[in-house]
Amino acid sequence: MSTKKIAVVTGGAGFIGSHMVDLLLENDIEVRVIDNLSGGHERNLAHHANDSRLNFEQADICNLESGSTLFKGANFVFHFAGIGDIVPSIEQPIAYMQTNIQGTVRVLEASRFARINKFVYAASSSCYGLANTPTREDHPIQPLYPYALSKYQGEQAVFHWHNVYGLPVNSIRIFNAYGTRVRTTGAYGAVFGVFFKQKLAGKPYTVVGDGNQTRDFIYVTDIAKAFLATAQTQRVGQIYNVGADAPQSVNRLVELLGGEVVYVPKRPGEPDCTWADISKITSELGWKPTVPFELGVSKMVAEIENWKDAPLWNPESIGKATETWFQYMGNK
Repeated sequence: MSTKKIAVVTGGAGFIGSHMVDLLLENDIEVRVIDNLSGGHERNLAHHANDSRLNFEQADICNLESGSTLFKGANFVFHFAGIGDIVPSIEQPIAYMQTNIQGTVRVLEASRFARINKFVYAASSSCYGLANTPTREDHPIQPLYPYALSKYQGEQAVFHWHNVYGLPVNSIRIFNAYGTRVRTTGAYGAVFGVFFKQKLAGKPYTVVGDGNQTRDFIYVTDIAKAFLATAQTQRVGQIYNVGADAPQSVNRLVELLGGEVVYVPKRPGEPDCTWADISKITSELGWKPTVPFELGVSKMVAEIENWKDAPLWNPESIGKATETWFQYMGNK
């Protein structure tokens, strides 16, 4: 009888999820991926095509049955599946609530019926809103837009299943994730996808505000390691911040990439600084970030051709794409 551990990774063909798959296989853990490919790509798993320890199922978590065989015998569940981005969440709040809350409940129920050993939820630091920094896990919650609300309510469901049903859970509030395989297409969003396409096209970088705002960018492989540590610990019912504890300015990113700059208006409801207090996960689990910002950016630049089909943004198209943001967030 095999004693190999088994992990289910929802959203395992996506940005962070696919790196989670890499790490699990490196640790000889059998992996079952569920992904509807709305944001992920099978190419993110192509390098494992001949690995019998990986099983992929194209499916939507919102249609997941409680008795799903995908979860049978699993030790760990890593729940990354969901939809992101601020502006689309303002425009389509129902979709965000259905996927990020009800979809999470479906995954929780499948996990409960399968009696898994640990459920780890990918939460978002956006739940803190315009937070004091460095931000601790006990900081007041202030979701400012539907994406933030949906991810926080998904987290609340996770702990409700822990409290009512005894499901062993932990949650990681991810700060500003970046790295290879970050999404290249879709709505106007993460700065890396915007800047990399602009660099490929020889166009100026569209810097929001004065570019002095800082973000706690945390490299994706460090995030995956935090999730594995959180699954393997005996601790349950815990929330952990995961960031690099080293905020970087947008101007610093421009400096590393090199090129001209054009400025676009600062957006309401965006923090001047995000900065995770990671003392809890460092002291309790021994996790700490290992990839410096400069190295992480260089790893992405080495694969910059992956952004050749990404949308090319300019001040005009950004202005149009963020009209909803200014409309609803202007009084924040």
